[in-house]
Amino acid sequence: MTLSPQLLQILVCPVDKGGLYYLADEDALYNPRLHRRYAVREGIPVMLADEAEDVDDAEHERLLAKVAEDGLTLTVET
Repeated sequence: MTLSPQLLQILVCPVDKGGLYYLADEDALYNPRLHRRYAVREGIPVMLADEAEDVDDAEHERLLAKVAEDGLTLTVET
């Protein structure tokens, strides 16, 4: 299940209030500034800072390559 465009227009990281990349095929939202991934479970973004996953450098590089390859943009430009 993909997130609605209206929801994506307002979703930001709860920590730094910046935009996120929506990785629909991985059910995740990603903050490249803080290297944190937020899960999307059953179509609901889990935007709790305590439940975010820290991403190591190798995973960060993979995600940025995917973002570039897929032409993704941030949910909100900051």
